[in-house]
This record gives sequence, structure tokens and C-alpha cells, in this order.
Amino acid sequence: MNMKHWFSPLAVIALLALPLAAETGYLRVRASPNGAGLFVDGKYVGPAGRFSVPEKWPVEAGSHEVTLKDPRYEDFTAKVDVTAGKTSKMRAKLKKRDVPQGPFGRLRLRGGEPESFWSVAQGDTGPFYLNGRFMGHVDELNNGGGGLLIPAGTYELMVESQIYGTVKKSVTIEANKVNRVDYGTKKEQ
Repeated sequence: MNMKHWFSPLAVIALLALPLAAETGYLRVRASPNGAGLFVDGKYVGPAGRFSVPEKWPVEAGSHEVTLKDPRYEDFTAKVDVTAGKTSKMRAKLKKRDVPQGPFGRLRLRGGEPESFWSVAQGDTGPFYLNGRFMGHVDELNNGGGGLLIPAGTYELMVESQIYGTVKKSVTIEANKVNRVDYGTKKEQ
């Protein structure tokens, strides 16, 4: 048999990809609160869940440090072993923090389509940070009724948008107002 005819380029690519696929497992976290930010080995992965349904995230097989973050709760960290080709499951209930003191302003992001069912289901779940602290997901702050209540003051905002890229800027939140912050223009496709 002539070997050059037996191995097509597509077959070679498929064979090379097999070891990579075999080294990936999945992580599904059922958390309270459901939308807590999920970090694996210090890297943001996405929200633990949306619409009360836990997300299933691909993770390299092996032992990992998993952290859940939400600004209203203390961080929760656990070690999780992920097996290639399998889904590892984890449950966590985060402990509430003390309620911050006001006066408060509402932070709302503005940079694209308003939040809708479709924007959340397919949208920008990139993280945003105030003064280096994880505060939530982009889609939580770009709708008419949404936003984040935070004490008035000046903050360093960093948005890691899946649509607009990374945006860093200083923002001042005024008390008793909705503070709309533009966070970028669309990246070239």
C-alpha cells in the first residue's frame, strides 16, 4: 500500500489533535450566588452560571485551584481535580460581606447593544474590575435597569470585554446618580 495516499492531510491533522482533546476535561460549578466569577488557577474563565443554570467550562486535565468571586461575598477557593474527557462538578455557597456604607451611585457600562436575552445568552461575559477587584460581568451593567451600586468616589476601572478588548480608565461615581461609562469601540473583525 502506498503510504502517501493512505494519510491525507486531514487525517494527519485529526490524529495530531487527538492528544490535545484527550487532555481536556470540564468544570461545572453550582454556586450561590449563581453568577459569581469563576477563576481557574487565577485566570478568569467566565460566570459560574447564568439564568440559574451552571455553565460547563473546558479546563485542562489535572489539579486546579478554583476561586469564585462576587463583590457582595467573600471569595471562595477550593482545589478541584479535572479528569480528561469528564466533567468535574463542584458546589459552593459564598459567605456574605458586610454591606458597604453610602452614599451610593450606580455604575452602568455603555458600549454596545443593550442587554437582552440574546446578548446575555451569546454576549459579553468578560470581567470588569474596580481598583483591581473583580466586580462582575460586562452584561450585568449594560441595560436600562441594571448597574452596580457602589459608594461614591473615584475608581480605576478595567474592563476585559470580549467585544471591545481591554479598556482601562479612571471613573468618578457621583452619589445618587446613574453614572454611565463608555468602555470602548468595537474591535476590527
